[in-house]
Amino acid sequence: MIIAIDANEANIKKRVGSNQFAFEVIWEMYKEMVDGRWPMVNKFLIFLSKKPRADFPPETDWWKYEVFGPRRFWTWTGLTRRLYRGKPKPDVLFSPSHYGPLFSPIPYVISIMDLGFLRWPEQFTKKDFYQLKYWTKWSVKRAKKIIAISEFTKRDIIKTYKINPKKITVAYPGFKKTNPPTGGEKLKVLKNKYKINGDYILYLGTLKPSKNIEGLLEAFKLLIPPLKLVIAGKKGWLYQQIFEKVRQLGLKDRVLFPGFIPDEEVPILMEGAEVFVMPSFWEGFGIPVLEAMDAGVPVVCSDRGALPEIVSDAALLVNPDKPKEIAKAIEKVLFSVSVRDKLVKGGKKRVKSFSWEKCSKIILDSVVKLAS
Repeated sequence: MIIAIDANEANIKKRVGSNQFAFEVIWEMYKEMVDGRWPMVNKFLIFLSKKPRADFPPETDWWKYEVFGPRRFWTWTGLTRRLYRGKPKPDVLFSPSHYGPLFSPIPYVISIMDLGFLRWPEQFTKKDFYQLKYWTKWSVKRAKKIIAISEFTKRDIIKTYKINPKKITVAYPGFKKTNPPTGGEKLKVLKNKYKINGDYILYLGTLKPSKNIEGLLEAFKLLIPPLKLVIAGKKGWLYQQIFEKVRQLGLKDRVLFPGFIPDEEVPILMEGAEVFVMPSFWEGFGIPVLEAMDAGVPVVCSDRGALPEIVSDAALLVNPDKPKEIAKAIEKVLFSVSVRDKLVKGGKKRVKSFSWEKCSKIILDSVVKLAS
């Protein structure tokens, strides 16, 4: 059996969301093969539009990289051509993204993070929206199997595209564990690097409208404690209004934007936070809430999308449309030792249900069965 993977989603430097999902799943599949857990699989062909990054799994006799073009519309042009004309011919294709090839002589599996782009098209550039809308619809209809990262996303796919539920398998993403503890001197160095003075509230994620960072800023303005708000993450799209909101609210001296945080620094920054806040309008999953809970940090998050499903009762849920409610929940964590302790204990227990290894096994099992 030969399995092909479209690995372009993972082949970037600053990985977040779907990029992180793709990268971690690919690495876990590699580890599964090293451990000899899938004897029926002879080879993986990793398809890319450009040279794999240095942190990709090393090439072996059974793990081969193929780089080909053209890069423009690669999924629908280069990939489609390779599947029909290239050798060796794989038995199945796995794509850890929304997109599959234009046409395919073999069955393929795609992965759906969420369909939030259909609910708030105004939060995307026209180019990104139309690509997501039409390419996702095309791929969903033609894929033999769909991986959803939460039950919430699965239900949304069924409702939106009228898909047979049996066609969709849920595979919860994992997260990078923070043990052993990393605080102390490392935190001091990191705070100095990013000019974080004193205690802080943390948000970690892409800067884009769906994350409701503007609502978080309004909530932060209402807080009594003299804390800093650290908004960490790379710029996505339509993010200019976030910086304008900081100016309008007069929060320039209290809000910090350190930008993209490298993986090795995330657990340190998490552990140092007083509370982690994710007030998104829509999340297909929400890996940062798991990272925060694993680090022993209480979480306040939105009651929308997949977040309630992921955190269960291990976080305070809030209406993202109500900044006052967000502010009250944050203050509840800051001022109540019992609430804080309950959330930390619940979070530590909750994260045991999630791992990249478990996620990868579910996906690989679906892919292998499709090729058998």
